[in-house]
Amino acid sequence: MFKEIYMIQPLAIRIGANPYIIETGNLILTWHGLFTFIAVAVAVVLIARWGKKAGIDPDAIYATAVWVVVAGIIGARLFHVIDRWDFYGQNPGQILAVWRGGIALYGAIITGFAGAYVYVWGRGYLARIYAGETMGWFKRLVGEKIAKGYLAGEMQAKFKTFSFGVAADLTVPALLMAQTIGRVGDIINGEHVAARSDAPWAFLYSHPLSASFEKWGLNGTHPVIAYEMIFNMIILAVIWNLRGRLAPPGMLFALYLMLYSIGRFFIQFLRLDKVWFGGLQEAHIIALIVLVVTVPLIASKARWVKKSSR
Repeated sequence: MFKEIYMIQPLAIRIGANPYIIETGNLILTWHGLFTFIAVAVAVVLIARWGKKAGIDPDAIYATAVWVVVAGIIGARLFHVIDRWDFYGQNPGQILAVWRGGIALYGAIITGFAGAYVYVWGRGYLARIYAGETMGWFKRLVGEKIAKGYLAGEMQAKFKTFSFGVAADLTVPALLMAQTIGRVGDIINGEHVAARSDAPWAFLYSHPLSASFEKWGLNGTHPVIAYEMIFNMIILAVIWNLRGRLAPPGMLFALYLMLYSIGRFFIQFLRLDKVWFGGLQEAHIIALIVLVVTVPLIASKARWVKKSSR
């Protein structure tokens, strides 16, 4: 059930909730899953609302969101499976059991970003085709007269493109809010095992199905997810005040990735995930890669602009 039980820690924040809200046959719902769903829904609605104010069709936002969510789920699970291959290599039947928990936030961010880019690029390509700007292959296929008629009007308008950089910047506040909401479920579940702590704000998990209880018994651990939530809110405050102040489009998103990676790198040392090499865990390595990309990008490309009064 658990590896070792120590004397109950007198000063700690105790969490005794069952990680599973529902567990009936193949129907499983965890607190993590519930709050992730709420977080994604909130983010999509906010981005669609802000996108409309920026002149982006809400339908385009919702269509992009489908690609982001699907790609994000795949990536989040893939990164987790890679990190825990010592388990999944022996239990391949559990690889697709995402409903039982086990996702990596970095995987969701990276592959979700890639999914959005592919969709927006494809949408822009179709817009150019329907505008008659890029239609050589289509003209050869159906003939020039038919092509010109098909490319005009509604179909051209339907695939009206939008700036990927502008859209990426719009998503940042919503992403930070979503990350914070989703982490509430992680706190209740106790699935991220952290280092021991005797601090009065330590989390003590008492439910036997909690991963933290399995590792530490009735002893407090660093509330690493709470630390990350607080850091996310600090980033949100910074980003919120920098909206419309950084150019070119996309720099705000790059700044978000940079700031989040700095915080995640240091907070990760308090988590007891698998060590890959040199004392570094998977999230450490990804954070360093992100910083190697974003720091030079921001230093060379970003510039301060006067905020629009609109």
